[in-house]
Amino acid sequence: MRRLVVITHLTLDGVMQAPGGPDEDRRNGFPHGGWAMAHGDAVSREAMEKLMAADFDLLLGRRTYEIFAPYWPHHDDNFIGRAFNRATKHVATRTLTHFEWAKSRRLGDDVVAAVRELKASAGPTLHVWGSGELLQTLMAAHLVDEYQLWIRPIILGQGRRLFENGLPATGLTLVESRPTTTGVLLNTYRPTSPFNRSARP
Repeated sequence: MRRLVVITHLTLDGVMQAPGGPDEDRRNGFPHGGWAMAHGDAVSREAMEKLMAADFDLLLGRRTYEIFAPYWPHHDDNFIGRAFNRATKHVATRTLTHFEWAKSRRLGDDVVAAVRELKASAGPTLHVWGSGELLQTLMAAHLVDEYQLWIRPIILGQGRRLFENGLPATGLTLVESRPTTTGVLLNTYRPTSPFNRSARP
């Protein structure tokens, strides 16, 4: 059984939209693209290098794939680029039929069934980066095994959030937490089901 791990940059108010650059995702007039870039340090780089050194495949939504595909194939000199380029990319899309990025494959139209089949197959862990719309579907179907949330000490007050309204109530267990020198919390959570309203610490 393959594990599905969500790796997401978040603000304190839960925004995940466009962490990497000003024009990454301007939907709904989002003006704060690139908000994650000011908080890098040696601790976060070490954590990223550890992630990239692992054996994994990528599971991406169409929009995130279209952001990654023109860039990462040309950056094999970067440790992130090398890891992404060697990974198989499983893309959730109803519109893309041709993929120029090597080792990219289209998931079936029934994304939940396709991901369940992927998880049941032999292979490395599945990593999900970005892909906010896909994540709503995966979380609603209880397909996520782990969340690695890199929480920045900023509040944006607007933007697409990781945990949108309408998701099923789910408890999470904090299994690891590491602060960086710039105030980022590198937190790892695993779902515990069902959510227990009466639980006490």
